[in-house]
Amino acid sequence: MKANLLFQNGDFDRSAPPPVNFDDLVQDLEFGQILSIMSRGDDYTLETVKKVLMQSLKSPAQIKYRQEILKEVLAHEDTIRELYQSVRETLQGVSKVSFLGIGYFSKQNPEITLHRALQQLKFLSDRLIQLYKFANTNSSKFNSQGFAYFYSQIMKELTQQYLDTINQHLRQLRFSDGVLISAALGEGNKGRDYRLHKHQIDKPSRIKKIFPHRHSVNTIVIPDRDEAGFKALEELRGRGINAAANAVAKSADHILSYFENLRFELSFYLGCTNLYRELTEKGEPVCFPDPKPIGAGTFRVEGLYDASLSLRLKAKCVGNDVIADSRGLIVITGANRGGKSTFLRSVGLAQIMMQAGMFVPAVSYNADIVESIFTHFKREEDSEMKSGKLEEELARMKVIVDNISSNSMLLLNESFSSTNEKEGSEIARQIVKAMREDCIKIFFVTHFYDLASSFKRNNRSDAVFLRAERNEDGTRPFKLVDGEPLSTVFGSDIYQQVFGVKL
Repeated sequence: MKANLLFQNGDFDRSAPPPVNFDDLVQDLEFGQILSIMSRGDDYTLETVKKVLMQSLKSPAQIKYRQEILKEVLAHEDTIRELYQSVRETLQGVSKVSFLGIGYFSKQNPEITLHRALQQLKFLSDRLIQLYKFANTNSSKFNSQGFAYFYSQIMKELTQQYLDTINQHLRQLRFSDGVLISAALGEGNKGRDYRLHKHQIDKPSRIKKIFPHRHSVNTIVIPDRDEAGFKALEELRGRGINAAANAVAKSADHILSYFENLRFELSFYLGCTNLYRELTEKGEPVCFPDPKPIGAGTFRVEGLYDASLSLRLKAKCVGNDVIADSRGLIVITGANRGGKSTFLRSVGLAQIMMQAGMFVPAVSYNADIVESIFTHFKREEDSEMKSGKLEEELARMKVIVDNISSNSMLLLNESFSSTNEKEGSEIARQIVKAMREDCIKIFFVTHFYDLASSFKRNNRSDAVFLRAERNEDGTRPFKLVDGEPLSTVFGSDIYQQVFGVKL
Protein backbone atom coordinates (compact mmCIF):
# COMPACT_ATOMS: atom_id res chain seq x y z
CA MET A 1 0.00 0.00 0.00
CA LYS A 2 1.35 3.41 -1.02
CA ALA A 3 0.17 6.98 -0.44
CA ASN A 4 1.23 8.30 -3.88
CA LEU A 5 0.49 11.91 -2.98
CA LEU A 6 3.63 13.29 -4.65
CA PHE A 7 3.77 10.98 -7.64
CA GLN A 8 0.90 9.21 -9.32
CA ASN A 9 2.92 6.04 -9.83
CA GLY A 10 5.75 5.64 -7.37
CA ASP A 11 7.45 6.99 -4.28
CA PHE A 12 9.53 10.13 -3.92
CA ASP A 13 13.27 9.37 -3.81
CA ARG A 14 14.25 10.87 -0.46
CA SER A 15 17.81 9.60 -0.74
CA ALA A 16 18.58 11.54 -3.94
CA PRO A 17 21.39 14.08 -3.48
CA PRO A 18 20.68 17.79 -4.03
CA PRO A 19 21.62 19.26 -7.41
CA VAL A 20 25.14 20.61 -7.78
CA ASN A 21 23.80 24.17 -7.89
CA PHE A 22 21.62 23.84 -4.80
CA ASP A 23 23.60 26.26 -2.63
CA ASP A 24 23.77 28.85 -5.40
CA LEU A 25 20.01 28.70 -5.92
CA VAL A 26 19.33 29.22 -2.23
CA GLN A 27 21.78 32.11 -2.02
CA ASP A 28 21.02 33.88 -5.31
CA LEU A 29 17.23 33.53 -5.18
CA GLU A 30 17.17 34.29 -1.44
CA PHE A 31 15.22 31.12 -0.83
CA GLY A 32 15.89 31.12 2.90
CA GLN A 33 12.91 33.32 3.74
CA ILE A 34 10.49 31.09 1.84
CA LEU A 35 11.90 27.92 3.43
CA SER A 36 11.58 29.52 6.85
CA ILE A 37 7.91 30.38 6.35
CA MET A 38 7.11 26.96 4.90
CA SER A 39 8.75 25.08 7.77
CA ARG A 40 7.80 27.43 10.65
CA GLY A 41 10.76 26.26 12.68
CA ASP A 42 10.15 22.53 12.14
CA ASP A 43 13.38 20.87 11.00
CA TYR A 44 11.60 17.89 9.47
CA THR A 45 9.39 20.09 7.29
CA LEU A 46 12.40 22.20 6.34
CA GLU A 47 14.27 19.18 5.01
CA THR A 48 11.13 17.91 3.28
CA VAL A 49 10.39 21.08 1.33
CA LYS A 50 14.06 21.44 0.36
CA LYS A 51 14.09 17.96 -1.16
CA VAL A 52 10.81 18.36 -3.02
CA LEU A 53 11.52 21.85 -4.35
CA MET A 54 14.89 20.83 -5.71
CA GLN A 55 13.63 17.72 -7.55
CA SER A 56 11.67 19.39 -10.33
CA LEU A 57 8.82 17.70 -12.14
CA LYS A 58 9.25 17.43 -15.88
CA SER A 59 5.72 16.97 -17.25
CA PRO A 60 2.53 19.09 -17.12
CA ALA A 61 0.54 16.04 -16.02
CA GLN A 62 2.75 15.48 -12.96
CA ILE A 63 2.55 19.16 -12.01
CA LYS A 64 -1.23 19.28 -12.34
CA TYR A 65 -1.52 16.07 -10.30
CA ARG A 66 0.15 17.83 -7.34
CA GLN A 67 -1.71 21.07 -7.96
CA GLU A 68 -5.08 19.36 -7.58
CA ILE A 69 -3.96 17.71 -4.34
CA LEU A 70 -2.65 21.01 -2.97
CA LYS A 71 -5.91 22.78 -3.79
CA GLU A 72 -7.79 20.24 -1.69
CA VAL A 73 -5.28 20.52 1.15
CA LEU A 74 -5.90 24.28 1.17
CA ALA A 75 -9.66 23.71 1.14
CA HIS A 76 -9.54 21.13 3.97
CA GLU A 77 -6.50 22.24 5.93
CA ASP A 78 -7.84 21.22 9.36
CA THR A 79 -8.60 17.69 8.16
CA ILE A 80 -5.13 17.22 6.67
CA ARG A 81 -3.44 18.64 9.76
CA GLU A 82 -5.41 16.16 11.87
CA LEU A 83 -4.21 13.32 9.62
CA TYR A 84 -0.61 14.58 9.76
CA GLN A 85 -0.71 14.77 13.56
CA SER A 86 -2.04 11.21 13.74
CA VAL A 87 0.74 9.95 11.48
CA ARG A 88 3.34 11.84 13.50
CA GLU A 89 2.04 10.34 16.76
CA THR A 90 2.19 6.89 15.16
CA LEU A 91 5.87 7.27 14.32
CA GLN A 92 6.65 8.65 17.77
CA GLY A 93 4.81 5.72 19.34
CA VAL A 94 6.74 3.19 17.26
CA SER A 95 10.01 4.76 18.42
CA LYS A 96 8.99 4.20 22.05
CA VAL A 97 7.99 0.60 21.33
CA SER A 98 11.34 -0.01 19.58
CA PHE A 99 13.23 1.40 22.55
CA LEU A 100 11.36 -0.84 24.97
CA GLY A 101 12.07 -3.79 22.70
CA ILE A 102 15.87 -3.29 23.04
CA GLY A 103 16.29 -3.33 19.29
CA TYR A 104 20.07 -3.14 19.30
CA PHE A 105 20.30 -6.84 20.32
CA SER A 106 17.94 -7.96 17.57
CA LYS A 107 20.59 -9.09 15.08
CA GLN A 108 22.11 -11.54 17.57
CA ASN A 109 18.91 -12.79 19.17
CA PRO A 110 15.87 -13.97 17.14
CA GLU A 111 13.77 -13.97 20.33
CA ILE A 112 14.34 -10.23 20.79
CA THR A 113 13.78 -9.58 17.10
CA LEU A 114 10.46 -11.38 17.30
CA HIS A 115 9.43 -9.71 20.55
CA ARG A 116 10.28 -6.24 19.24
CA ALA A 117 8.59 -6.83 15.88
CA LEU A 118 5.44 -8.18 17.52
CA GLN A 119 5.22 -5.10 19.73
CA GLN A 120 5.62 -2.85 16.72
CA LEU A 121 3.15 -4.79 14.61
CA LYS A 122 0.52 -4.79 17.35
CA PHE A 123 0.90 -1.03 17.83
CA LEU A 124 0.83 -0.38 14.09
CA SER A 125 -2.22 -2.56 13.51
CA ASP A 126 -4.11 -0.44 16.05
CA ARG A 127 -3.01 2.70 14.20
CA LEU A 128 -4.15 1.19 10.90
CA ILE A 129 -7.61 0.81 12.41
CA GLN A 130 -7.55 4.53 13.27
CA LEU A 131 -6.44 5.35 9.73
CA TYR A 132 -9.31 3.31 8.32
CA LYS A 133 -11.81 5.15 10.52
CA PHE A 134 -10.35 8.51 9.44
CA ALA A 135 -10.63 7.58 5.77
CA ASN A 136 -14.18 6.32 6.22
CA THR A 137 -15.18 9.64 7.80
CA ASN A 138 -13.37 12.07 5.50
CA SER A 139 -12.95 10.47 2.06
CA SER A 140 -16.16 12.06 0.71
CA LYS A 141 -14.64 15.55 1.08
CA PHE A 142 -11.91 14.92 -1.51
CA ASN A 143 -12.21 14.54 -5.27
CA SER A 144 -8.68 14.94 -6.67
CA GLN A 145 -7.12 11.96 -8.39
CA GLY A 146 -4.38 11.74 -5.76
CA PHE A 147 -6.64 11.76 -2.72
CA ALA A 148 -9.19 9.50 -4.43
CA TYR A 149 -6.47 6.88 -4.85
CA PHE A 150 -5.14 7.44 -1.33
CA TYR A 151 -8.50 6.87 0.35
CA SER A 152 -9.55 4.03 -1.96
CA GLN A 153 -6.37 2.11 -1.12
CA ILE A 154 -7.04 2.44 2.59
CA MET A 155 -10.67 1.33 2.24
CA LYS A 156 -9.66 -1.54 -0.06
CA GLU A 157 -6.65 -2.87 1.83
CA LEU A 158 -7.54 -2.28 5.49
CA THR A 159 -10.62 -4.48 5.62
CA GLN A 160 -11.85 -5.99 8.86
CA GLN A 161 -10.84 -9.42 7.59
CA TYR A 162 -7.28 -8.21 6.98
CA LEU A 163 -7.02 -6.65 10.45
CA ASP A 164 -8.51 -9.76 12.11
CA THR A 165 -5.95 -11.92 10.28
CA ILE A 166 -3.11 -9.75 11.59
CA ASN A 167 -4.34 -10.06 15.17
CA GLN A 168 -4.73 -13.82 14.80
CA HIS A 169 -1.16 -14.19 13.57
CA LEU A 170 0.08 -11.97 16.37
CA ARG A 171 -1.54 -14.24 18.99
CA GLN A 172 -0.06 -17.36 17.42
CA LEU A 173 3.42 -15.85 17.16
CA ARG A 174 3.61 -15.31 20.91
CA PHE A 175 4.14 -19.10 21.16
CA SER A 176 2.44 -19.25 24.53
CA ASP A 177 1.97 -23.03 24.05
CA GLY A 178 5.53 -23.71 22.97
CA VAL A 179 7.27 -24.02 19.64
CA LEU A 180 6.99 -26.91 17.21
CA ILE A 181 10.16 -27.22 15.14
CA SER A 182 11.40 -29.87 12.74
CA ALA A 183 14.93 -30.37 11.45
CA ALA A 184 16.99 -32.83 9.46
CA LEU A 185 20.37 -34.31 10.23
CA GLY A 186 23.24 -33.03 8.18
CA GLU A 187 26.92 -33.80 7.94
CA GLY A 188 28.36 -34.84 11.27
CA ASN A 189 24.81 -35.26 12.65
CA LYS A 190 24.45 -31.49 12.80
CA GLY A 191 20.97 -30.07 12.48
CA ARG A 192 19.89 -28.44 9.22
CA ASP A 193 16.72 -27.30 7.44
CA TYR A 194 15.11 -26.00 10.61
CA ARG A 195 11.42 -25.36 10.05
CA LEU A 196 8.78 -23.81 12.26
CA HIS A 197 5.39 -25.54 12.19
CA LYS A 198 1.93 -24.41 13.10
CA HIS A 199 0.46 -26.67 15.74
CA GLN A 200 -2.67 -26.96 17.76
CA ILE A 201 -2.34 -27.77 21.45
CA ASP A 202 -5.43 -29.50 22.81
CA LYS A 203 -6.63 -28.25 26.16
CA PRO A 204 -6.03 -30.92 28.82
CA SER A 205 -9.06 -32.84 30.07
CA ARG A 206 -9.97 -33.09 33.76
CA ILE A 207 -8.49 -36.61 33.88
CA LYS A 208 -5.14 -35.37 32.60
CA LYS A 209 -5.17 -32.56 35.11
CA ILE A 210 -5.65 -35.02 37.96
CA PHE A 211 -3.11 -37.68 36.90
CA PRO A 212 0.56 -36.83 36.32
CA HIS A 213 1.63 -36.39 32.71
CA ARG A 214 3.75 -39.19 31.30
CA HIS A 215 6.32 -38.24 28.70
CA SER A 216 6.75 -40.40 25.62
CA VAL A 217 9.97 -42.31 25.06
CA ASN A 218 11.02 -39.63 22.55
CA THR A 219 10.82 -36.84 25.12
CA ILE A 220 13.96 -35.36 26.67
CA VAL A 221 13.57 -33.53 29.96
CA ILE A 222 16.33 -31.09 30.90
CA PRO A 223 17.16 -30.99 34.59
CA ASP A 224 16.57 -27.68 36.34
CA ARG A 225 20.29 -27.02 36.92
CA ASP A 226 21.53 -28.02 33.46
CA GLU A 227 22.56 -24.56 32.17
CA ALA A 228 24.30 -25.97 29.09
CA GLY A 229 21.17 -27.90 28.20
CA PHE A 230 18.96 -24.85 28.50
CA LYS A 231 21.43 -22.85 26.39
CA ALA A 232 21.37 -25.52 23.67
CA LEU A 233 17.57 -25.57 23.78
CA GLU A 234 17.50 -21.78 23.46
CA GLU A 235 19.75 -21.98 20.40
CA LEU A 236 17.48 -24.61 18.81
CA ARG A 237 14.41 -22.47 19.50
CA GLY A 238 16.18 -19.43 18.04
CA ARG A 239 17.04 -21.27 14.82
CA GLY A 240 13.46 -22.43 14.52
CA ILE A 241 11.85 -19.01 14.97
CA ASN A 242 14.52 -17.04 13.11
CA ALA A 243 12.64 -17.05 9.78
CA ALA A 244 9.38 -16.12 11.50
CA ALA A 245 11.10 -13.32 13.43
CA ASN A 246 12.56 -11.87 10.22
CA ALA A 247 9.21 -12.12 8.44
CA VAL A 248 7.40 -10.32 11.24
CA ALA A 249 10.11 -7.65 11.36
CA LYS A 250 9.78 -7.08 7.61
CA SER A 251 6.01 -6.78 7.95
CA ALA A 252 6.40 -4.18 10.67
CA ASP A 253 8.99 -2.30 8.60
CA HIS A 254 6.67 -2.33 5.59
CA ILE A 255 3.82 -0.72 7.53
CA LEU A 256 6.24 1.67 9.23
CA SER A 257 7.60 2.71 5.83
CA TYR A 258 4.07 3.55 4.70
CA PHE A 259 3.57 5.90 7.65
CA GLU A 260 7.01 7.47 7.13
CA ASN A 261 6.31 8.17 3.46
CA LEU A 262 2.87 9.50 4.28
CA ARG A 263 4.31 11.92 6.82
CA PHE A 264 6.91 13.12 4.30
CA GLU A 265 4.33 13.76 1.59
CA LEU A 266 1.82 15.46 3.88
CA SER A 267 4.60 17.61 5.35
CA PHE A 268 5.34 19.12 1.95
CA TYR A 269 1.73 20.07 1.32
CA LEU A 270 1.35 21.59 4.77
CA GLY A 271 4.55 23.57 4.17
CA CYS A 272 2.95 24.91 0.98
CA THR A 273 -0.14 25.79 3.00
CA ASN A 274 1.94 27.81 5.47
CA LEU A 275 3.40 29.90 2.64
CA TYR A 276 0.03 30.28 0.92
CA ARG A 277 -1.59 31.63 4.10
CA GLU A 278 1.27 34.04 4.72
CA LEU A 279 1.06 35.58 1.25
CA THR A 280 -2.72 35.69 0.88
CA GLU A 281 -3.28 37.13 4.35
CA LYS A 282 -0.98 39.96 3.31
CA GLY A 283 -3.14 40.50 0.22
CA GLU A 284 -0.56 39.28 -2.28
CA PRO A 285 -1.88 37.48 -5.39
CA VAL A 286 -1.11 33.81 -5.95
CA CYS A 287 -2.15 31.51 -8.78
CA PHE A 288 -1.79 27.96 -9.99
CA PRO A 289 0.28 28.17 -13.18
CA ASP A 290 -0.44 26.59 -16.52
CA PRO A 291 2.67 24.50 -17.25
CA LYS A 292 3.62 23.81 -20.86
CA PRO A 293 5.78 20.93 -22.16
CA ILE A 294 9.56 21.26 -22.32
CA GLY A 295 10.62 23.29 -25.34
CA ALA A 296 7.25 24.94 -25.91
CA GLY A 297 8.88 28.38 -25.64
CA THR A 298 6.14 29.88 -23.48
CA PHE A 299 6.66 32.73 -21.06
CA ARG A 300 3.65 34.90 -20.32
CA VAL A 301 3.26 36.34 -16.81
CA GLU A 302 1.09 38.93 -15.12
CA GLY A 303 1.77 40.52 -11.74
CA LEU A 304 4.85 38.38 -11.09
CA TYR A 305 6.64 39.43 -7.87
CA ASP A 306 9.45 38.23 -5.61
CA ALA A 307 7.77 36.25 -2.81
CA SER A 308 10.95 36.25 -0.73
CA LEU A 309 11.09 40.06 -0.82
CA SER A 310 7.38 40.35 -0.05
CA LEU A 311 7.79 38.25 3.09
CA ARG A 312 10.36 40.73 4.38
CA LEU A 313 8.37 43.88 3.60
CA LYS A 314 5.30 45.35 5.24
CA ALA A 315 4.04 46.76 1.95
CA LYS A 316 2.93 44.66 -1.01
CA CYS A 317 5.41 44.04 -3.80
CA VAL A 318 5.18 45.55 -7.28
CA GLY A 319 4.42 42.91 -9.88
CA ASN A 320 5.60 42.75 -13.48
CA ASP A 321 3.82 41.80 -16.69
CA VAL A 322 5.93 40.18 -19.40
CA ILE A 323 5.11 38.44 -22.66
CA ALA A 324 8.09 36.63 -24.15
CA ASP A 325 6.60 33.68 -26.04
CA SER A 326 9.06 32.06 -28.44
CA ARG A 327 11.84 34.25 -27.05
CA GLY A 328 14.77 32.56 -25.36
CA LEU A 329 16.84 35.63 -24.46
CA ILE A 330 15.38 38.24 -22.11
CA VAL A 331 17.77 41.15 -21.58
CA ILE A 332 17.03 43.46 -18.62
CA THR A 333 18.69 46.85 -18.34
CA GLY A 334 17.86 50.23 -16.85
CA ALA A 335 18.15 52.32 -13.74
CA ASN A 336 20.12 51.14 -10.73
CA ARG A 337 17.92 49.85 -7.93
CA GLY A 338 15.00 49.76 -10.32
CA GLY A 339 13.92 46.18 -9.61
CA LYS A 340 15.99 44.26 -12.18
CA SER A 341 17.54 41.74 -9.77
CA THR A 342 14.22 41.43 -7.96
CA PHE A 343 12.53 40.46 -11.22
CA LEU A 344 15.25 37.91 -11.93
CA ARG A 345 14.69 36.28 -8.53
CA SER A 346 10.93 36.30 -9.06
CA VAL A 347 11.35 34.32 -12.29
CA GLY A 348 13.61 31.73 -10.68
CA LEU A 349 11.40 31.30 -7.61
CA ALA A 350 8.21 31.02 -9.66
CA GLN A 351 9.73 28.44 -12.02
CA ILE A 352 10.94 26.27 -9.14
CA MET A 353 7.60 26.53 -7.37
CA MET A 354 5.68 25.67 -10.54
CA GLN A 355 7.82 22.60 -11.18
CA ALA A 356 7.27 21.44 -7.62
CA GLY A 357 3.50 21.43 -8.24
CA MET A 358 2.89 24.56 -6.17
CA PHE A 359 1.12 27.87 -6.67
CA VAL A 360 3.29 30.82 -7.74
CA PRO A 361 3.45 34.47 -6.61
CA ALA A 362 1.69 36.11 -9.56
CA VAL A 363 -1.72 36.97 -10.96
CA SER A 364 -1.02 34.47 -13.75
CA TYR A 365 2.01 32.45 -14.80
CA ASN A 366 2.19 30.47 -18.02
CA ALA A 367 5.57 28.99 -18.88
CA ASP A 368 7.13 25.89 -20.33
CA ILE A 369 8.92 23.41 -18.12
CA VAL A 370 12.72 23.49 -18.10
CA GLU A 371 15.17 20.66 -17.50
CA SER A 372 17.06 22.54 -14.79
CA ILE A 373 17.58 26.03 -13.38
CA PHE A 374 20.97 27.66 -12.87
CA THR A 375 21.94 31.07 -11.50
CA HIS A 376 25.07 33.13 -11.93
CA PHE A 377 24.82 36.24 -9.77
CA LYS A 378 27.40 38.88 -8.98
CA ARG A 379 29.12 38.13 -5.67
CA GLU A 380 30.27 40.62 -3.07
CA GLU A 381 33.94 40.80 -2.13
CA ASP A 382 35.04 37.85 0.00
CA SER A 383 38.11 38.19 2.24
CA GLU A 384 38.64 34.43 2.07
CA MET A 385 38.70 34.34 -1.71
CA LYS A 386 41.85 32.64 -2.98
CA SER A 387 41.60 34.07 -6.49
CA GLY A 388 40.46 37.21 -8.29
CA LYS A 389 36.77 37.99 -8.75
CA LEU A 390 36.80 37.36 -12.50
CA GLU A 391 38.50 34.00 -11.98
CA GLU A 392 35.88 33.15 -9.37
CA GLU A 393 33.08 34.12 -11.76
CA LEU A 394 34.56 31.99 -14.53
CA ALA A 395 34.99 29.04 -12.17
CA ARG A 396 31.30 29.19 -11.24
CA MET A 397 30.37 29.47 -14.90
CA LYS A 398 32.43 26.36 -15.68
CA VAL A 399 30.40 24.38 -13.15
CA ILE A 400 27.24 25.56 -14.90
CA VAL A 401 28.57 24.70 -18.37
CA ASP A 402 29.58 21.23 -17.17
CA ASN A 403 26.14 20.47 -15.72
CA ILE A 404 23.50 22.42 -17.65
CA SER A 405 21.50 20.62 -20.34
CA SER A 406 19.38 21.64 -23.29
CA ASN A 407 16.06 23.35 -22.57
CA SER A 408 17.24 24.60 -19.19
CA MET A 409 16.97 28.10 -17.69
CA LEU A 410 19.94 30.32 -16.85
CA LEU A 411 19.59 33.49 -14.77
CA LEU A 412 22.53 35.87 -15.13
CA ASN A 413 22.75 38.87 -12.81
CA GLU A 414 25.48 41.35 -13.76
CA SER A 415 27.78 38.48 -14.62
CA PHE A 416 31.42 39.36 -15.41
CA SER A 417 31.03 42.86 -14.00
CA SER A 418 34.28 42.22 -12.14
CA THR A 419 36.20 43.16 -15.30
CA ASN A 420 35.95 46.10 -17.68
CA GLU A 421 33.00 46.51 -20.02
CA LYS A 422 34.80 45.48 -23.19
CA GLU A 423 36.14 42.20 -21.81
CA GLY A 424 33.04 41.42 -19.76
CA SER A 425 30.75 42.02 -22.74
CA GLU A 426 32.78 39.77 -25.01
CA ILE A 427 32.87 36.93 -22.47
CA ALA A 428 29.11 37.22 -21.93
CA ARG A 429 28.38 37.35 -25.68
CA GLN A 430 30.24 34.09 -26.29
CA ILE A 431 28.48 32.36 -23.42
CA VAL A 432 25.03 33.57 -24.51
CA LYS A 433 25.70 32.47 -28.08
CA ALA A 434 26.71 28.96 -27.02
CA MET A 435 23.85 28.59 -24.56
CA ARG A 436 21.22 29.74 -27.03
CA GLU A 437 22.48 27.27 -29.62
CA ASP A 438 21.62 24.60 -27.07
CA CYS A 439 18.08 25.99 -26.56
CA ILE A 440 18.79 27.30 -23.07
CA LYS A 441 16.44 30.10 -21.95
CA ILE A 442 18.45 33.05 -20.62
CA PHE A 443 17.41 35.97 -18.44
CA PHE A 444 20.28 38.45 -18.34
CA VAL A 445 20.44 41.52 -16.09
CA THR A 446 23.37 43.70 -17.16
CA HIS A 447 24.64 47.24 -16.95
CA PHE A 448 27.02 46.67 -19.87
CA TYR A 449 25.62 48.91 -22.61
CA ASP A 450 28.06 47.43 -25.13
CA LEU A 451 26.66 43.94 -24.48
CA ALA A 452 22.96 44.81 -24.42
CA SER A 453 23.13 47.15 -27.42
CA SER A 454 24.99 44.52 -29.48
CA PHE A 455 22.07 42.13 -29.00
CA LYS A 456 19.74 44.92 -30.12
CA ARG A 457 21.85 45.88 -33.14
CA ASN A 458 21.93 42.32 -34.36
CA ASN A 459 18.11 42.26 -34.43
CA ARG A 460 17.96 38.93 -32.69
CA SER A 461 14.53 37.41 -33.27
CA ASP A 462 14.81 35.41 -30.04
CA ALA A 463 15.43 38.45 -27.81
CA VAL A 464 13.16 40.61 -25.65
CA PHE A 465 14.45 43.83 -24.08
CA LEU A 466 13.08 45.02 -20.75
CA ARG A 467 14.09 48.16 -18.92
CA ALA A 468 13.66 49.24 -15.31
CA GLU A 469 11.55 52.40 -15.26
CA ARG A 470 12.70 55.71 -13.82
CA ASN A 471 10.40 58.62 -13.07
CA GLU A 472 11.27 62.18 -14.08
CA ASP A 473 12.16 63.07 -10.49
CA GLY A 474 14.58 60.17 -10.30
CA THR A 475 12.37 57.88 -8.18
CA ARG A 476 11.91 54.22 -9.10
CA PRO A 477 8.47 52.61 -9.55
CA PHE A 478 10.20 49.15 -9.56
CA LYS A 479 8.42 48.24 -12.77
CA LEU A 480 9.88 46.74 -15.93
CA VAL A 481 8.66 47.85 -19.35
CA ASP A 482 9.59 47.00 -22.93
CA GLY A 483 12.50 49.23 -23.83
CA GLU A 484 15.83 49.15 -25.62
CA PRO A 485 19.06 49.56 -23.64
CA LEU A 486 20.23 53.02 -22.57
CA SER A 487 23.83 54.12 -22.20
CA THR A 488 23.27 55.16 -18.59
CA VAL A 489 22.02 53.42 -15.46
CA PHE A 490 21.36 56.74 -13.69
CA GLY A 491 23.87 56.16 -10.91
CA SER A 492 23.75 59.91 -10.24
CA ASP A 493 20.24 59.46 -8.85
CA ILE A 494 21.59 57.16 -6.16
CA TYR A 495 24.48 59.53 -5.42
CA GLN A 496 22.09 62.43 -4.98
CA GLN A 497 19.75 60.36 -2.80
CA VAL A 498 22.58 59.27 -0.49
CA PHE A 499 24.69 62.43 -0.32
CA GLY A 500 22.08 65.07 -1.14
CA VAL A 501 24.35 66.53 -3.82
CA LYS A 502 23.34 66.68 -7.47
CA LEU A 503 26.06 65.83 -9.95
